[in-house]
Amino acid sequence: MILPGIGDSGPEHWQTRWEQMDPACRRVRQAEWDAPRCADWAAVLDATVSALDGPAVLVCHSSSCALVAHWARTASAENLARIRGALLVAPSDPDAPAYPAGPTGFAPVPRERLPFRSIVVASTNDEYVTLERAREYGQAWGSEFVNAGALGHINSASGLGEWPQGYALLRNLRG
Repeated sequence: MILPGIGDSGPEHWQTRWEQMDPACRRVRQAEWDAPRCADWAAVLDATVSALDGPAVLVCHSSSCALVAHWARTASAENLARIRGALLVAPSDPDAPAYPAGPTGFAPVPRERLPFRSIVVASTNDEYVTLERAREYGQAWGSEFVNAGALGHINSASGLGEWPQGYALLRNLRG
């Protein structure tokens, strides 16, 4: 399940590329991409997970990492059991000065252990989260932590194309 962050993921984003190359990757469509309410995004995620026929891996970018942490606190045991793992890439910090105005309910980011396997991937020069804060999130969530080096916000502007290193992490989570 592809979970883009604020603004959705455009045509050059690695999430879109994965969707195009892997029929198992499907985007969760949110009604509001630019000024979302976290609770609304969580409701859409919950309904999407409820409709699954089998297990899934969540592929999150930016604010959708916080979304998953919020969702996991209130989701049913049945829905949580459907999630095999989560790839949490560039988890933005809604308390940071660079976080955009408009989105609501993402802060504070929950710091409880996620009830499924997870990997946090962070960059050393991400304008939306420091490496230290991303590492804090990963530790709190019980995630494996991957320092991806200087890749900015690990988005379209990073020029990653299909981002094979990230896709290898997804394959690892799929088992």
